Amino acid sequence: MPTTAPAAYALGDVTASDSTLRRFLHGLPGVDAVGLEARAASLGTRSIKTTAKAYAIDLAISMVDLTTLEGADTPGKVRALGAKAVHPDPTDRTAPSTAAVCVYPDMVASAKQAIIAAGGAPDVKVASVATAFPAGRAALDVKLADVRDAVAAGADEIDMVIDRGAFLAGKYLKVYDEITAVKEASGAARLKVIFETGELSTYDNIRRASWLGMLAGADFIKTSTGKVAVNATPANTLLMLEAVRDFRAQSGVQVGVKPAGGIRTSKDAIKFLVLVNETAGADWLDNHWFRFGASSLLNDLLMQRQKLATGRYSGPDYVTVD
Repeated sequence: MPTTAPAAYALGDVTASDSTLRRFLHGLPGVDAVGLEARAASLGTRSIKTTAKAYAIDLAISMVDLTTLEGADTPGKVRALGAKAVHPDPTDRTAPSTAAVCVYPDMVASAKQAIIAAGGAPDVKVASVATAFPAGRAALDVKLADVRDAVAAGADEIDMVIDRGAFLAGKYLKVYDEITAVKEASGAARLKVIFETGELSTYDNIRRASWLGMLAGADFIKTSTGKVAVNATPANTLLMLEAVRDFRAQSGVQVGVKPAGGIRTSKDAIKFLVLVNETAGADWLDNHWFRFGASSLLNDLLMQRQKLATGRYSGPDYVTVD
């Protein structure tokens, strides 16, 4: 399913005005919804044997952004999560660390301290949601202050939400300008741009949002906040993987993908890894380019890892409750 940009455009020129950006985004090929969903379902049936499964589970663990984004989060809970990210299974130090801990900006310092204390820095990152997450309904100066606070507290990565209202109203240049402003405010921190695909209504919109985010300088494009009814699905993730593959082919720039919300089991995670390998390719099979936004997924991965090692399930009480 090629998603090649319209040949009449050079990527550097499409953001010159609202009209050129609109023509470019609406000139992208339309999405064959039936074909997209059929391919995602077909790839999800691939069988993975024991040795490959063990590798895939460890790879998935290393790709988890261990997440807590609740109003009841406390410094103690976040510190415990940071320690777990570094040593997911305290009884088995061969288990890989997760990629990051993802928290609200006011919890960044607590997460950072816990990761350093557990010996996980600099490999385990601290990601922070920002820009008035999850709704994104705030003035730009408020959003940028949110980002700067998170970075000042030690965030290595920023997960921003786009203004879905502006996007759905066709105000693409407004969304583009906000992303570029957040990218600048993020400094050295990598930027993940969240589309909230469940609110974008159509696959065509998800394709347009993917290209818009990448044109604006996203380091990752991310499906969801995890706060709406429909979050990451194989189909919308496949669509975004096609976009990053084709964007690199045209621009030379590689962009990561992060499905988030609703991925709870090892079986689910492995299906997504198959999507990555078969669509974008092996270059994306690394936590620098692919992440899972999850809270409960890690526990199931650890239980499946223990099952492969011992031949028996340890049960849910084997792992800590997040």
